[in-house]
Amino acid sequence: MKITDIKIRKLFDDESPMKAVVSVTFDDQLALHDVKVIYAKEKHFIVMPSKKNPDGTYRDIAHPIKPEFREELNDAVLAAYFEELKKLEEIPAEV
Repeated sequence: MKITDIKIRKLFDDESPMKAVVSVTFDDQLALHDVKVIYAKEKHFIVMPSKKNPDGTYRDIAHPIKPEFREELNDAVLAAYFEELKKLEEIPAEV
């Protein structure tokens, strides 16, 4: 399965641990929405889409099965996130 597109849907301010919400497309056939970019404990990582259980805990709706693919997905999403930040820094501020 190949990651064929990553879209940064929303960016959040510097104060929030959640930095972005992302959609990922696989093989130009399947879209996974609401992947979150989080910054906590001095590092960035992704969190898969989840739903809240009645007991207040959360359960992933979809997630990678193999650790190698989780790492590939994490690296690709974070690369897209940092590229988006870089683009925003290049845009001159409006006067």
